[in-house]
Amino acid sequence: MTMPLRHLMPAALATLALVAQAVPVTVQLQGPDGQPLAGAAVAVELKGRASRATNARAEMGQRDRQFTPQLLVVQTGTAVSFPNFDTVRHHVYSFSPIKVIDIKLYSGTPAEPIVFDKPGVATLGCNIHDRMSAHIVVVDTPLFARTDDRGRASFDLAAGEHIVKVWHAGQKAPALQSLRLSVPAAGGTSVLTLGD
Repeated sequence: MTMPLRHLMPAALATLALVAQAVPVTVQLQGPDGQPLAGAAVAVELKGRASRATNARAEMGQRDRQFTPQLLVVQTGTAVSFPNFDTVRHHVYSFSPIKVIDIKLYSGTPAEPIVFDKPGVATLGCNIHDRMSAHIVVVDTPLFARTDDRGRASFDLAAGEHIVKVWHAGQKAPALQSLRLSVPAAGGTSVLTLGD
């Protein structure tokens, strides 16, 4: 038996309307030189969507004396665990303004994950292995992705104007940059250029 639409909560109706109006959009991110930016964080901010995650979990592991993945994108409020899959111990740290981390020499998985409660970029390192580095990009939206080898990320979005937050390891500025995204009624590909 199906329930008539009038019995659904107003928020559920709004969500259904948003999904019904969504169109496929590909964001093509490029640098100032016009070259595609692979491995960049792209997040679309939508009005009315929760900026903070509840009960979300993610993982930044260490394997073969490298962080995996090199770039982790999470929503604000996500608890991130740091499992060590290597046979050597690691000492994970970050002095980034959004989250200071200091997980002393350990193997296995620390008992408590770390909650990333502020948006921005956290740069990670290992005090024992200088070549180890990675980034955790924290965004105030559940709509995020990493660009592929061609600098592309795909979303289902409503037509209209949106704010996109982007970050790439090769940019000079350490912070997320805001760009405008215009989504036509038919969707399609939008090219965005990340400045220095």
